[in-house]
Amino acid sequence: MRRRSSRRRSRKAGRVVGSAAGRLIAVASLALVAAPGTAWASGDIGGASMGAGWALPFAGMLLSIALGPVLFPRLWEHHYGKFAGFWAALTLVPLVLLRGADPALGALLHTALLDYIPFIILLFALFTMAGGILISGNLHGTPVTNTVLLAIGTVLASFVGTTGASIIMIRPVLRANDDRRFNVHVVVFFIFLVSNIGGSLTPLGDPPLFLGFLRGVDFFWTTTHLLPETAFAVVVLLALFYALDSFFFRKEEGYPRLKDPTPDRAIKLWGKVNLLLLGGVIAAILMSANWKPGVAFTVHGVAVEGQNLLRDVILLVLAGLSLKLTPGPVRAGNEFSWGPIQEVAKLFAGIFVCIIPVLAMLQAGKAGAFASLVALVSHADGSANTTAYFWLTGALSSFLDNAPTYLVFFELAGGDPKALMTTGALTLTAISAGAVFMGANSYIGNAPNFMVYAIAKDRKVKMPSFFGYMLWSGAILIPLFLVQTILFFR
Repeated sequence: MRRRSSRRRSRKAGRVVGSAAGRLIAVASLALVAAPGTAWASGDIGGASMGAGWALPFAGMLLSIALGPVLFPRLWEHHYGKFAGFWAALTLVPLVLLRGADPALGALLHTALLDYIPFIILLFALFTMAGGILISGNLHGTPVTNTVLLAIGTVLASFVGTTGASIIMIRPVLRANDDRRFNVHVVVFFIFLVSNIGGSLTPLGDPPLFLGFLRGVDFFWTTTHLLPETAFAVVVLLALFYALDSFFFRKEEGYPRLKDPTPDRAIKLWGKVNLLLLGGVIAAILMSANWKPGVAFTVHGVAVEGQNLLRDVILLVLAGLSLKLTPGPVRAGNEFSWGPIQEVAKLFAGIFVCIIPVLAMLQAGKAGAFASLVALVSHADGSANTTAYFWLTGALSSFLDNAPTYLVFFELAGGDPKALMTTGALTLTAISAGAVFMGANSYIGNAPNFMVYAIAKDRKVKMPSFFGYMLWSGAILIPLFLVQTILFFR
């Protein structure tokens, strides 16, 4: 009876969300006024003439993602797709009414075909393959063992993504420490390193970097330009973790020894075929970056290049092979389900729609509604303020999703990948580092953070609250980022 009542309340809340959408769309359509008589070309929605109100659905979408799981988790769990559809409609309906159906369709297709679909296909492939890699057995969680496990996960994150590395490594790390009285710090540093900073060296590592790759940033540009900053952060954090874990390990000697629910057993790796398939993912992405056959398929004025289409087909085939070749018990050992990737697909569909007018306004530069933001990240002589790019990108990535945050500041810096990789290399490095590194500042800064939190809590680890975690990140990460600013981003 209680469960049925809960479902009724959930359905009622969903209807409230849907009915509110229509009213807000009508209000927004009246508030976001375009110049009368203006004719917009296909895909051109006139970013220079847009007011700041066009960014409200994007802000609402990101705030919903940030606050929904915290403030109303049950409603969010059942209706996050409706929230995404609501904010997307609040963007698209005014675009069609005020800019015209043809420009709105062109802008939507450009975003869907060139950004969203390739982005989701990569995440789907990495998620499928990582879910087919299982580490069984158990080690004793000594400071040396824990430090090595975190180091392995950190390196792995740049090749299977922060989500994939978190899926593969979190359970072995929890098993190794389930007889420790003091083990919260192990999970906190796991989130810092494996779920965030470790993914900074390739476009496979973290969604923001793959979006940069789709925008034209070279595959290995990230590796070469973020290596010093990443190496510094990883070495400092691993050294600090080892010292802290050694302190807690010695402290436990004064307590009665806890029974180990998972006694030490030999480590075994299952699903090795997925490692070969991951190599195929890397090969497919490198192929799309280096092979230019000059073939393109045009849809409503949007050109999809042949090598990119082939890359996406290869990734889907590799994901299918992973599903076919991985034994069922291996995925069951990882508690694999499609729920997380379905949530990502729906939420990012909303994000990519809502960001369309925001990117158009940013591309207008000083002539657009975000002229004040342009001034904030620029020096008096017009040059980029690298420190501001690092901290503003990072501050927003701490609480809002870091992938769209990266795109916003990428466009704010000019949006030209060739210029940003050369004369603007330090600016792009600051944006990339801010988005990836500072996603660790809160549970909601990067998708794997909350997943790791939930798994650890389910395994009886006394994880800190939302603000308790931020005390950890504030005490450890913020001083680290201040030092990085002095060393790398001045």
